[in-house]
Amino acid sequence: MFSSGLGILIAVVLPPIFLGIMFAANSSNSRTLSTVVLISVGLCGVVGSLLYYVLPRKRRDGAVGSEEDQTVGEGGGNTDGSPAQHRIDYSVDSAAKGRVGASSCFVGNGGGSGGDHRNRGRVRAASAMGFGDGNSVDIDEDLHSRQLAVYGRETMRRLFASNVLVSGMNGLGAEIAKNLILAGVKSVTLHDEGVVELWDLSSNFVFSEKDVGKNRALACIQKLQELNNAVAVSALTTSLTKEQLADFQAVVFTDIGLEKAMEFDDFCHNKKPSIAFIKCESRGLFGSVFCDFGPAFTVFDVDGEEPHTGIIASINNDNPALVSCVDDERLEFQDGDTVVFSEVHGMTELNDGKPRKIRNARPYSFTLEEDTTKFGAYVKGGIVTQVKQPKLLNFKPLKEALKDPGEFLLSDFSKFDRPPLLHLAFQALDKFVSELGRFPAAGSEDDANKFIQLAADMNQGLGDWRVEDINPKLLRHFAFGARAVLNPMAAMLGGIVGQEVVKACSGKFHPLFQFFYFDSVESLPTEDIDSRQLTPLNSRYDAQISVFGSKLQKKLEDAKVFLVGSGALGCEFLKNLALMGVSCGEEGKLIVTDDDVIEKSNLSRQFLFRDWNIGRAKSTVAASAAALINPRLKVEALQNRVGPQTENVFDDTFWENLTVVINALDNVNARLYVDQRCLYFQRPLLESGTLGAKCNTQMVIPRLTENYGASQDRPEKQAPMCTVHSFPHNIDHCLTWARSEFEGLLEKTPAEVNAYLSNPVEYTATMIKAGDAQSRDTLEHVLECLDSEKCQTFQDCITWARLKFEDYFCNRVRQLIYTFPEDAATSTGAPFWSAPKRFPHPLEFSVADPSHLHFIMAASILRAETFGIPVPDWVKNPKKLAEAVEQVMVPEFQPSKHATIVTDEKATSLSTSLGDDSAQISDLVMRLENCRQHLPYGFRMKPIQFEKDDDTNYHMDLIAGLANMRARNYSIPEVDKLKAKFIAGRIIPAIATSTAMATGLVCLELYKVLDGGHKIEDYRNTFANLALPLFSMAEPVPCKVFKHRDMSWTIWDRWILDGNPTLREVLQWLSNKGLDAYSISYDKSMLYNNMYAAHRERIDRKVVDLVREVAGVELPPKRRHVDVLVAAEDDEGNDIDIPPVSIYFK
Repeated sequence: MFSSGLGILIAVVLPPIFLGIMFAANSSNSRTLSTVVLISVGLCGVVGSLLYYVLPRKRRDGAVGSEEDQTVGEGGGNTDGSPAQHRIDYSVDSAAKGRVGASSCFVGNGGGSGGDHRNRGRVRAASAMGFGDGNSVDIDEDLHSRQLAVYGRETMRRLFASNVLVSGMNGLGAEIAKNLILAGVKSVTLHDEGVVELWDLSSNFVFSEKDVGKNRALACIQKLQELNNAVAVSALTTSLTKEQLADFQAVVFTDIGLEKAMEFDDFCHNKKPSIAFIKCESRGLFGSVFCDFGPAFTVFDVDGEEPHTGIIASINNDNPALVSCVDDERLEFQDGDTVVFSEVHGMTELNDGKPRKIRNARPYSFTLEEDTTKFGAYVKGGIVTQVKQPKLLNFKPLKEALKDPGEFLLSDFSKFDRPPLLHLAFQALDKFVSELGRFPAAGSEDDANKFIQLAADMNQGLGDWRVEDINPKLLRHFAFGARAVLNPMAAMLGGIVGQEVVKACSGKFHPLFQFFYFDSVESLPTEDIDSRQLTPLNSRYDAQISVFGSKLQKKLEDAKVFLVGSGALGCEFLKNLALMGVSCGEEGKLIVTDDDVIEKSNLSRQFLFRDWNIGRAKSTVAASAAALINPRLKVEALQNRVGPQTENVFDDTFWENLTVVINALDNVNARLYVDQRCLYFQRPLLESGTLGAKCNTQMVIPRLTENYGASQDRPEKQAPMCTVHSFPHNIDHCLTWARSEFEGLLEKTPAEVNAYLSNPVEYTATMIKAGDAQSRDTLEHVLECLDSEKCQTFQDCITWARLKFEDYFCNRVRQLIYTFPEDAATSTGAPFWSAPKRFPHPLEFSVADPSHLHFIMAASILRAETFGIPVPDWVKNPKKLAEAVEQVMVPEFQPSKHATIVTDEKATSLSTSLGDDSAQISDLVMRLENCRQHLPYGFRMKPIQFEKDDDTNYHMDLIAGLANMRARNYSIPEVDKLKAKFIAGRIIPAIATSTAMATGLVCLELYKVLDGGHKIEDYRNTFANLALPLFSMAEPVPCKVFKHRDMSWTIWDRWILDGNPTLREVLQWLSNKGLDAYSISYDKSMLYNNMYAAHRERIDRKVVDLVREVAGVELPPKRRHVDVLVAAEDDEGNDIDIPPVSIYFK
């Protein structure tokens, strides 16, 4: 086939081009030449589309052709099901037609094949706001689930229809493009007229040394396309005209002069609809962002938070009216919010759906700006819901904003006066470059003085915006690093700018309005840098050296770093560390560990992974990808979870040899463990985390700051068990119940069945010994599976599912309202069904209701899976399924007068004693044994573990069905399957932009850690919310200092006692410090307490022997010490906290 395809290529494509050139050679008409070339190239495109079906495509094993020879099929994958590889197609860009020498490049499928991809990809949607119309775009929910949890479908559709230009492919441009491609915009066009220099390798993760000398946009295109096949990535390599900008919804410039920027911005500002214009720069340790989204930009959702709700307890007839809500949860309303009412009984006038303003917002009440004196009297019920109002913003064009910048967005309140100075500095730099044709040279005092003088002269003409102190020292640092783009700065700013583009394309979240300036000058070494250290070494780190000097670069390269986690944060960290040269020297080493494997949902933000990596170990793939960014990186990948169970791997020697630890974890318990290890071994810990558009960083520095575990967030409030199981009042309660039922029916009970069948004697003995209500319930469920609810055919599974529907949504509700009728009262006489309780209504099953049938289908399929019963194809046919369901005989239900329903909010179990539980257990054991005798030999069930990210396994179908039917019982608004997945699957919202920002900020702190001389006031902890946007940076909290006599210590200290001492020697050693020790313990075991006579007999025993004997611990062979905790009093009998005592016995 390959030879035949090549024959077609030669026979069909080459002759027209050859004839065209020959024809043009005999013609003096240049227009004729260009016409022939265009026709020839167009024919190449048509034939190229035909050859898609002729030429071979690369398979997973790469058996056919080289990477450059491969073609991408529809949807980003090959038609044979193998992972997509990419071919670079050179073509004439729609914006470049008619221009001599115009050059462009396009990679990937871009949503189709053949034709002019960019002409199709840049069609502007007819929208007043300039947003793309993405209604026809299908969203891959497996891939984008975490991002959908942040943005929602509508925002994602708008993104999928948006075309974006990124001009300037330095490190900052590459970061912005990466974030946008991961987000899934329709197209990203890369523009750059320059060529790759070795200098660029300090910040651009796409470039390699073999790219030096190539056009920067073309060098980026292939690797960026690999991030997301659904995004059309193209390149422009010649100078831009403002008319070309009309093809885009948003344009970003990272390296453009002010004069040209103002020209382009004016065009974008006045275009109908406006084109979002963003100008951003990364200059050494200084950065700037400017946004202009036009004169009338609408923000549909200013913060991205779910609308707040409250359950009404009372409303008075007054002007204004006071609305009180139940104290189940605090209200999150603010003065001026707009709300709507629903389900109000009595005062039904409020149920008209009209938005109403509130004021005097309190934790459980607010005032309604309305006269309710003539309304009906409030009786009961009611929900109040916040209505999000759109916000209209009027942006100034750059020309006006430079003269009148308005209020700057602050990031660090200790630098309150910094933004006006940086506003001046960036304008002075532009003037320096325009006059001299270059940036100030690093270490050049002459250039720095010229720059400072320029800034001073410009400052004189600023009038009201004149800066009082131009801070020559700061401007000197600015001048020295002006040419350099540092990776951490690019990552941080790239996250911010990427998010601003998303806002511009979707109207989701509040834009940056309009200037943002940032600096991290504290990251510079504490010692003065000799200008000779700033001299380039002809290395890939020259840009970084021009800012920090070669001495700090050596420290970076020789660092021994432990990176815990290689997910979204871990991938970004690996990229940053590789570009910075961390652990790239002879003495350096980077160890990354992660016990997880790659899943499809990871690909939308964990950018080092590709679709062909799915199922492989994260750490291995990420480490290999980082080594491709910088081949000098000395990285070792492990697949171990960090915790007490792996202390044989991560032993004392391991921790003692580390320079710094970087956490990239997604759970608190693991963070706390690593924190304790770093605290014990006195190693710096750089901590960060993200939640949707929010991110935070925390620096944990030995002897300077408090540790991570010193302060923790309050645990989330859990709904009482009785609320979840009998009295839900929101969809979260329904989904919590649904997941609990799923796990009980399909995982826990089948697992209990197998445990019983594996060892019946031991299993039943355990249950008899326990003899409680919970054991009785467990045995009843096991017996049901093996007897009354045992399934042998698929029709049995349908019967089971139908009867479950009747039990859950009809019979249980009938029993509940029989036990507690609508007019029931509590023991105090108050109405039982008062807020927040909602009175339920039983459902009546109908095969005509698609949601009912879908529930039966999902439940019966999963039930069949647990019994190993084949699933027939007809189950997915609604008509045939309905026929099968109608065959089920549903017994009539009669409520019981003796039913017990738990209503105590403090109850921890729904199992209630029914008298003599032990007798019932004995009876159940006998019946189980009888059932077991009739089972086929080797019979086992297949427990099903919940997996939220596989939409073909019916897990979420069943959970969503359970939750929504229950919501229907209680008149609670239902949710779609995706929303159900977010809640029941406990999905943590995640996007690439906040992840990139967090890691960039952490790596700015890493410079300080590895330099080693910084004070606590130099470090920064950060909380940021890109949705608002909000940036809050502050000094870390210092660690507490304890003092006793002439000694002082902090939580970072531990005392060391050598010589394998006895208990008496330890007590004497402490006594010499003025401490009376009355208790010594190891882990949870008490080794000594002076109140116990038996303990005093241990006084002459070796401490290590007591640890082995009393605590029952088998110490690892390499362990040289044990750590004991001592409770002691000072000279005055006051308890005093002393550090752990490490007792060395080897």
